[in-house]
Amino acid sequence: MSKPVVLIAEELSPATVDALGPDFDVVNVDGTDRAALLSALASANAILVRSATKVDAEALAAAPHLQVIARAGVGLDNVDIKAATAAGVMVVNAPTSNIISAAELTVGHILSLARHIPPAHGALAQGQWKRSKYTGIELYEKTVGIIGLGRIGALVAARLQAFGVNIIAFDPYITSARAQQLGVHPVTLDELLEQSDFVTIHMPKTPETTGMISAPQLKLMKPTAYVVNVARGGLIDEADLYTALVDGTIAGAGLDVFVNEPPTGSPLLGLDNLISTPHLGASTDEAQEKAGVSVAKSVRLALSGELVPDAVNVAGGVIDPTVRPGIPLVEKLGQVFSGLAAHSPLTSVDIEVRGEIVEFDVSVLKLAALKGIFTNVVSETVSYVNAPLLAEQRGVSVRLITDAESPEYRNLITLRGALADGSQVSVSGTLVGTKQIEKIVEVNGYDVEVPFAEHLIVMLYTDRPGIVAVYGREFGEAEINIAGMQIARHEAGGEALSVLTVDSPVPAALIASLREAIAADVMVAIDITE
Repeated sequence: MSKPVVLIAEELSPATVDALGPDFDVVNVDGTDRAALLSALASANAILVRSATKVDAEALAAAPHLQVIARAGVGLDNVDIKAATAAGVMVVNAPTSNIISAAELTVGHILSLARHIPPAHGALAQGQWKRSKYTGIELYEKTVGIIGLGRIGALVAARLQAFGVNIIAFDPYITSARAQQLGVHPVTLDELLEQSDFVTIHMPKTPETTGMISAPQLKLMKPTAYVVNVARGGLIDEADLYTALVDGTIAGAGLDVFVNEPPTGSPLLGLDNLISTPHLGASTDEAQEKAGVSVAKSVRLALSGELVPDAVNVAGGVIDPTVRPGIPLVEKLGQVFSGLAAHSPLTSVDIEVRGEIVEFDVSVLKLAALKGIFTNVVSETVSYVNAPLLAEQRGVSVRLITDAESPEYRNLITLRGALADGSQVSVSGTLVGTKQIEKIVEVNGYDVEVPFAEHLIVMLYTDRPGIVAVYGREFGEAEINIAGMQIARHEAGGEALSVLTVDSPVPAALIASLREAIAADVMVAIDITE
């Protein structure tokens, strides 16, 4: 029997090939040579890439035997995950390979800004001795604000402790106990911006976080303050940042990531008070080797039919076919759950699985729930292996509860959580019919039946005439089409819960104005990612 073919499309460390072992035929190809790539994919069972090789629908169509795509790194912009999932191809990456490198680069940017290291070197290289021009500041006793206390944000905090700085942080999903454990003081975003001498951002890029630092936020900062972004391009509005740097609204900025990469023609690159690097967060020998070895191990697991913890789209491996369709359902329930819980840190979550499915091992559904909950919460890629760790780091207790009794549905999965402000949230879902249609059937104790969609809106308000007309008119004026709607209530004139599916994302400003217009207790927009 011939060995499975593993295609290596970009230069990877020798340790990566060693980690694959002797059980595979390893074939090398230049992934940027499209014709050569498509030809080589015809016999490939697995492909290992970095960032230059595009694995899109065309590439997948040329790979009838492909079982796994392995990205030796964190970002997956060059992999069409949706097309891979539709083709039944597993996608894996190395979610923790670069966290130390990214944290250290963040500290490097902060030090470079404080002491003007790059421009001072540039002047000296041109024969200019300008000591007074490049007088800097000490970090000691300065305030550093960290936006996002995920794995990288926590590592940045730990490394900055040695400089004797005061560390404050904004993370709506972190508990005060976890913040205390990290030695940071939790504050609101506005308080962080107003108080910090240095601001560093470590958030995922979602519709809610894109442009989260723009003109209004930059105006809150001290004129002597600096902002650093090594996370994702677009978290800081680049046009507003340019204006703030030119006008002296803030003292300077350090960027490793940009909206368009390379940022050819960006006016930011011509500013003296901007320090920039070409997306070097993961560009260390150690990070590259960790990434390669990690995904090589995942490829071995995938091709041997075992559970792959770092799979980002499907769990794979020894999971009963009866359980497998529930995995994407539970991940989506997790995203809805985190949207409902965004107003306060999560302290505990129960994953309740009911029905005949509990005859099988459903432990993967616990992992899928946590993966969904943290997908749009943390900056790093969330997988089955790091999701429980993310919960542990945030002080979130997690239980899997199973019960063979399910009176209303053949199988029912509920995510139920307690929040730090004393409130509770819950969302339930099931698979309906022979086509296994994913539906939400309960939200915060209200019975609904809503098929999943990419864009959801959940609102809770006092039931009274005219409410539907209000938000219908507002959405119409904003050219947002309502695809579906369900209203649930316990009694007339009491609280009513509406779940809407819409065809496009809803701006945060519209959500805020609608909440005020109908005096809603809850008004959240939730965007589901595959």
